[in-house]
Amino acid sequence: MERDLALFPQDGIGEYLWNAVSAGHDINQEREIEFTVIFKSHEQALKFGHLLLENNQKLSFCSFDGNPEHPWEVTAYPFISASYENIISYRHLLTESSAPFEGVFDGFYFQVN
Repeated sequence: MERDLALFPQDGIGEYLWNAVSAGHDINQEREIEFTVIFKSHEQALKFGHLLLENNQKLSFCSFDGNPEHPWEVTAYPFISASYENIISYRHLLTESSAPFEGVFDGFYFQVN
């Protein structure tokens, strides 16, 4: 199969998706995708988590050892298909809504089946 750069651009997300499709995984199937945002303070992370809960988002909240400057993590779990457009759009939504709390987008992950 030849790579369609409109569907799988040459960036980190496009590479991740292209590798999943190349391995035979169906990224069009809706699934829970993890999107993580990290924060400088416990209070900022809680405020952002509260915002997500007000918008009926499933989330987890915990300490984070991977970045000493941002030791708090909030992960949202939307149930969507893993298209490039969906991932970019949700990342943008989290980036914009976490900005007032000084949140830093830290990545996404989904289980391939």
